[in-house]
Amino acid sequence: MFVLRLVHRHLRYSVRRAFRRSGRGTVAAREVFADRVRGELSAELPEEDLGQELGDCLDRYVLGSKPRCEEVEYLELVQEAIYRIERGR
Repeated sequence: MFVLRLVHRHLRYSVRRAFRRSGRGTVAAREVFADRVRGELSAELPEEDLGQELGDCLDRYVLGSKPRCEEVEYLELVQEAIYRIERGR
């Protein structure tokens, strides 16, 4: 059930992101913030190959490829990082 909720949220925010007007701050400031969030996530998940676009991590992820508790933690951390970047805080 959790995974379905997570996928639903990801799709909803992907659509919202596609139609969103330009957000707060300059492009450079948003990129610096996004780099910082990705760096924090990389520090929390050192064994993962995250890449620049976190949404792609969720798209490429194969459900059931990790033990359940690790899978839930991984998906929550990546999704929270995506939300932080979108919100800009």
